[in-house]
Amino acid sequence: MPKTNAFLPDLGSDAMTAVMGDALKGLSGLNLPSDALVQLQRDYVEGATALWNRTLKGPAHDSAAAAAPALADRRFSAKEWAENPAAAYTAQMYLLNSRTLMKMAEAVQGDAKTKARIRFSVQQWVDAMAPSNFLALNPEAQQLALKTQGQSLASGMQLLMGDAGKGHVSQTDESAFEVGRNVATTEGAVVFENELFQLIEYKPLGAKVYERPMLMVPPCINKFYIMDLQPDNSLIRYTVEQGHRTFVVSWRNPDNSLVDKTWDDYIENAAIRAIDVVQELTGARTINTLGFCVGGTILSTALAVLAARGQQPAHSVTLLTTLLDFSDTGILDLFIDEAGVKLREMTLGDKAPTGPALLKGQELATTFSFLRPNDLVWNYVVGNYLKGEPPPAFDLLYWNGDATNLPGPMYCWYLRHTYLQDELKVPGKLTVCGEKLDLSSIKAPVFIYASREDHIVPWKAAYASTRIMSGKKRFVLGASGHIAGVINPPAKKKRNYWTNDTLTGDAEAWLAGATEVPGSWWPDWAGWLKPLAGAWVAAPKAPGSRKYAPIEPAPGRYVKQKA
Repeated sequence: MPKTNAFLPDLGSDAMTAVMGDALKGLSGLNLPSDALVQLQRDYVEGATALWNRTLKGPAHDSAAAAAPALADRRFSAKEWAENPAAAYTAQMYLLNSRTLMKMAEAVQGDAKTKARIRFSVQQWVDAMAPSNFLALNPEAQQLALKTQGQSLASGMQLLMGDAGKGHVSQTDESAFEVGRNVATTEGAVVFENELFQLIEYKPLGAKVYERPMLMVPPCINKFYIMDLQPDNSLIRYTVEQGHRTFVVSWRNPDNSLVDKTWDDYIENAAIRAIDVVQELTGARTINTLGFCVGGTILSTALAVLAARGQQPAHSVTLLTTLLDFSDTGILDLFIDEAGVKLREMTLGDKAPTGPALLKGQELATTFSFLRPNDLVWNYVVGNYLKGEPPPAFDLLYWNGDATNLPGPMYCWYLRHTYLQDELKVPGKLTVCGEKLDLSSIKAPVFIYASREDHIVPWKAAYASTRIMSGKKRFVLGASGHIAGVINPPAKKKRNYWTNDTLTGDAEAWLAGATEVPGSWWPDWAGWLKPLAGAWVAAPKAPGSRKYAPIEPAPGRYVKQKA
């Protein structure tokens, strides 16, 4: 699934161009073994010759032609491709060329990161050059244009002009959704706000709640309502239904007034402030906490700062697809090196000659889409513009396109000290808010969730958190990716997850001994959390308190701010 999401490192159109440019320029200086090159040439000539012969003879003249490989690639799966010999040949040659180029990229000799960058760059070029992306080579789009007497092309041009005005390729019908009307609709109220965040308290759904409240910290690179899309797939509503008095941080979408905010600001004046307000408002000495993606990194950092001050406010910690150990960052590692980080620091951070700047949300969103270009870019280029078919309404993709900015100094600190230098896990290495950090000083039990197909937070990297946190730990591995794995409500009865109470030092060994369980992981988490929630008490009759009077109804105005 898309974005995530995920708190992305040095991504953006400039970073993408730099990675591809460096990789492709580096090809001339890399060695492609002669024996591998000879084999690739031989295989290519044989494949091209066989394909050409089949095309010339046709199935009526050669029984072998009838057994030609089917156009299994979904980009060419429509009958128009198979029925048009020229189009079928073009698609088959494209697939042969693609396989050959990728094999060449694999055969290049070089260090691991350079090879990975070459593979990524070649894949980007290969995906962009698919004949399905061009009207002159796409028989499906051509036939549709004839059938509609050109109306599909006219509609495609209208969609193209509309997207040009918005500055991005539409992945869903954005007019179908409105935050607070049909997404982010769980009832609640904003009970606190400062320049960085609003704190939302949700209305209990029963006469009683657990005495220990729950505070959720979502990622600041996204809007919080990924956890509250629709009532039937809302993790927030599910938590409220379980009887937890639930509070959620809604991050402000930074503008130029926040351009100089730092990582310390986000820890002291956001995460720690939210913890303080929830404790004060509810009267609870300790609270249950949850962090999602970089929200989990922020939450863990805040709890470590408080631990250094002699405070242990968390009765439990839940980390969803969160990185604390950044030694394996998956595909995002392609974008991280000293030169790239310095460039960001000189253009966005405190070292910028003209002062700090915002990292624009749309820059990140666009590059993130190109991590999966066939699913999140070219699929919509073909459907929207060549076929004139507006994308259907899909709440998750609406959220995916609702980008947020980030203050440059905050982003640059995070980029250097986590993704580049991997210092967060090292006790005493970093100083945040005037305190030496040691994540192992957090004494609360920890529930760690990872998604098996997550390309933003690789599940083995999330598993590494079990070696960092010192409290009693439970690790659960869900199916699917960064978002779809997390947002998997029980009622849907979809996917599965794995559990193993024995935490070994090796992630693969843990998985080998794990039990596969059908359905959602949410009930497993709810069962883990229940004994940590305390006794049942009367639910509050109204949100907030005398000191923290409700400011406005949920979801609040911060989440509605556009980048």
